[in-house]
Amino acid sequence: MPAAQGPAPAPTPTPRGGCPSSGVVVGMGEVEAALGHRAVGLTLTNCGSKPYRVHGYPSVRALDEAGDPLPVPVNPGPSYMGTDRGPQEIVLKPGKTARSLLAWVSTPTGGDLIEGDALEIAPAPGLEARTFPLKGSDVRLLDEFDMTAWRTDPV
Repeated sequence: MPAAQGPAPAPTPTPRGGCPSSGVVVGMGEVEAALGHRAVGLTLTNCGSKPYRVHGYPSVRALDEAGDPLPVPVNPGPSYMGTDRGPQEIVLKPGKTARSLLAWVSTPTGGDLIEGDALEIAPAPGLEARTFPLKGSDVRLLDEFDMTAWRTDPV
């Protein structure tokens, strides 16, 4: 079965205090649903004044209500909700945005699901992360994440 097109990421405002020292800011759109699957568009925007090189995948962790990481595996690659052509080097000019799609299965009868309260998202491992709350009881049920690499064309 061919993968469905994922949801378009909503624009995310720059965090309070302006642009972080990294020169980039991550954002998360609204969670979309299809047949027990969930997906959310992630954005990486160059809010700095210099070009920014991107290569690879976002760093994503599920968090519990206390903000502690949950044991939810993260798999780079395609999902029911979107395709992945793998990582490629991108140079984001100031003001430009790259996108990624994060997907998971979320059904109460789906097996060993974990209830998450938030997602911690960074442009790449080791870089500054932002935390986004997960809203809605079925959205918060997580099994494992599948995500696409950053790219500038639609996800």
